[in-house]
Amino acid sequence: MTMPTVGQVAPDFTLLDQEGKSHTLSSYRGKWVLLYFYPKDDTPGCTIEACTIRDQFQDFQKIDAVVLGVSTDSVESHRKFAAAYQLPFTLLADVHKEVVGRYGVFGEKKFMGKTYMGTSRTSFLINPSGEIIKVYEKVKPEEHAAEVLHDLSHAQ
Repeated sequence: MTMPTVGQVAPDFTLLDQEGKSHTLSSYRGKWVLLYFYPKDDTPGCTIEACTIRDQFQDFQKIDAVVLGVSTDSVESHRKFAAAYQLPFTLLADVHKEVVGRYGVFGEKKFMGKTYMGTSRTSFLINPSGEIIKVYEKVKPEEHAAEVLHDLSHAQ
């Protein structure tokens, strides 16, 4: 599927988090949402990105913004990842690859000369009305949280 663009209403979905609790994107209407897609739990870039968001999570909370991380890993994998790094935000398990498909972030990737299917490190900033106001492609894990917080400070 094609990636949603700025100005579109974010495609709705329901997924389970690291505790097995169900989350529906549209239930967060009225709040800012950082919906971030990442390739795999407990890998170097994904750990850096998650820990950077963790370290700045109080700043997201101060402005009442929700952080939802999505990968195709299992609920159990998310539980272990969140526990290992004390992640205070929600990780959603898209084990059937439906949401990564709907958001156009799953496809062919290349690493060290090998081609494989995987999730691109892409995020969507969603306003309280449910509209996408920014798409972050080719996210730099160590800079992403600060970039989003900067954008949120100018969007409010």
